[in-house]
Amino acid sequence: MMLSDVMEDYLKVIYQLQQGTDARIKTSAIAEELDVTSPTVTSMLEKLEERGLIDREKYRGVTLTDEGETVALEVVRHHRLLESYLTEHLDYDWSEVHEEADRLEHHISEDFEARVAAALEEPTVDPHGSPIPGADLEPPERREGESVTEFEEGEVVVVEEVADRDPEILSYLAEHGIEPGVELEIVEVAPFGMVTARSSGREDAVSLPESVAHHVRVARPIDAEQ
Repeated sequence: MMLSDVMEDYLKVIYQLQQGTDARIKTSAIAEELDVTSPTVTSMLEKLEERGLIDREKYRGVTLTDEGETVALEVVRHHRLLESYLTEHLDYDWSEVHEEADRLEHHISEDFEARVAAALEEPTVDPHGSPIPGADLEPPERREGESVTEFEEGEVVVVEEVADRDPEILSYLAEHGIEPGVELEIVEVAPFGMVTARSSGREDAVSLPESVAHHVRVARPIDAEQ
């Protein structure tokens, strides 16, 4: 099935919006994510529905069909493998790779994908902590992490994933040692959403506005959960 880059982008976005929810994805959410108008989204959803890639209910939103999910998973796999390769082998900063991978993800062959995965020794997460679908295109196990804003003062958490969309936020977080795998101590939670945290091995704490903190997903350390 030949699909345009734009169609694949829509399927990828629907897949990403479905993570962490069992609800149907609204047209408005897709429009916001892709920075297009709702009528533009509606027109594309009609095309995707005709091809059997989404299930759509008027006024209730959409979900991916099995076929649509497979396409989305392949695009996501390409994107996250490319991000990993760019950071590990081409010295890109993690704040630079998202847009580069967006440009390349639709245009690599399956052979190239396999070679990249082998060169990276079959990674399971990308530089931002997002799970990479396997070559079998089975959906990765859903992560249980929550936004760092959901935790209380004094708690220690581990960074699982950081949203990769905003280069300035990624650079700011990296500057303060906030990356996947790092332990954070929640120093203060302000009533207006500001979270102050300290990463392991650092004396200085950093204050994260809610708009930034929302991008950081964390979980309690495994030994703390037992």
